[in-house]
Amino acid sequence: MSNITRTLGNLLKIAGAALVAAALYQELKKPPEEREWHGKVADFVPYDFRMPTSERLRERLWNPEDPRIFTEHFFGVGWSINFYTLFRKLQMLKEEPGPPAPEDSE
Repeated sequence: MSNITRTLGNLLKIAGAALVAAALYQELKKPPEEREWHGKVADFVPYDFRMPTSERLRERLWNPEDPRIFTEHFFGVGWSINFYTLFRKLQMLKEEPGPPAPEDSE
């Protein structure tokens, strides 16, 4: 493994740990009765530390009613992929007709 790859991997691990720490700090500074254990770090990166449920897992990973490809993680910090929407969009791209073929002029 190259030095650059190792350094990038270490930076990503540090960034991930910092986001988890920031999310936990954000929740722990609230009074106990106001802690929800889900929200966004810096109003951008979503987090959810509630016990995962099969309903939330389905809602985030396979949701025909959500047009977003990237949804909030069902547990942890960051985003998940809504595979239903991803597959539908890829299918739509595949079905789009290409430009018309040039006609032979003789």
